[in-house]
Amino acid sequence: MNFKIGGPEEHMPLPVIHAFGFLKKAAAMVNTEYGLDKKLADAICQACDEVIAGKLDDHFPLVTWQTGSGTQSNMNQLHGSLKKKADEFKDIIKIGRTHTQDAVPLTLGQEFSGYVQQVQNGIARVESVLPRLYELAAGGTAVGTGLNTRKGFAEKVAQTVSELTGLPFKTAPNKFEALAAHDALVEVHGALNVLAASFMKIANDIRFLGSGPRCGLGELSLPENEPGSSIMPGKVNPTQCEAITMVAAQVMGNQVAVTVGGSNGHFELNVFKPLMVKNVLQSTRLLADAAVSFSEHCVDGIVANRDNIAKVSSMKGLLLGKGYLFPLGMVSSFLYSATKSETAHKNGTTLKEEAIKLGILTEEQFGQWVKPENMLGPK
Repeated sequence: MNFKIGGPEEHMPLPVIHAFGFLKKAAAMVNTEYGLDKKLADAICQACDEVIAGKLDDHFPLVTWQTGSGTQSNMNQLHGSLKKKADEFKDIIKIGRTHTQDAVPLTLGQEFSGYVQQVQNGIARVESVLPRLYELAAGGTAVGTGLNTRKGFAEKVAQTVSELTGLPFKTAPNKFEALAAHDALVEVHGALNVLAASFMKIANDIRFLGSGPRCGLGELSLPENEPGSSIMPGKVNPTQCEAITMVAAQVMGNQVAVTVGGSNGHFELNVFKPLMVKNVLQSTRLLADAAVSFSEHCVDGIVANRDNIAKVSSMKGLLLGKGYLFPLGMVSSFLYSATKSETAHKNGTTLKEEAIKLGILTEEQFGQWVKPENMLGPK
């Protein structure tokens, strides 16, 4: 009643309320071993079961300022979708870009394999921080000393919570740290923040590669999920890319809040946990939902625009030599090759045409030495 801050959407996340049900039930079960009346313990456990089941959600209008699940499986789905595209595109040679400028060739599959690895690394980062997130402060009481508890209470409560949830919860080895600091939450959100950064990069690449259809890069065709414009018929907007980048921006903002919250553990207690938990759960849910949406409504339906890719990357197209400097550099010198490339660029010709015209190479030699398929890895 004294914390009328924010609307209904600012209430304590329900997963937190349900978690309290597990914790209180475990404490009641353990305390029966220390003399708690069984009838009273059974009543507490029954009430906790109702909390856990969500039957009493309306009775907990707690605001945050006094939601997430399935993250791993959702990330695995996106990882799988990107992997399928990397395999599908493995033989499509295109021009690479660095500093947003033409560089050397790679395959579209190689480009997508980078996205696959980013998501795979992101999953591994989240998994690596979970052990510290499973440490419970229960049993530390007020300042971490365990005053007013029985010996073994903390360990038994953690074990019971683990049995009730099926998750590897354990008692924190140091209750002073567990109460005064929430570094594990900062750490886990840091891993989520890396995923957000990866999603931002991947989605931006995909929407830029799909720009066009006539005046952009146009290397990818993205799914036509909904009409893009009432005044430009046929226009298709990269809405899934836009949605997941907005999610990424929100998670990056949450990272600041979680970091500030984690730094505000004063002496023996950090009271910012509601703020931190809300943001961690929100980021988890947003990333998990966005991963599935992006996978199903964008990545799965991406088609390589082979004609546009070939037009840009072929010797006869718009490639003016800049992407093929290095092989020619083996014949003369990098500097000389660069000079000829600039000549081709200025004249609107290809490197092949300029090299033959200047007598650097014959057409046969150029065909032997400058082969995009031979430039895709170490030799």
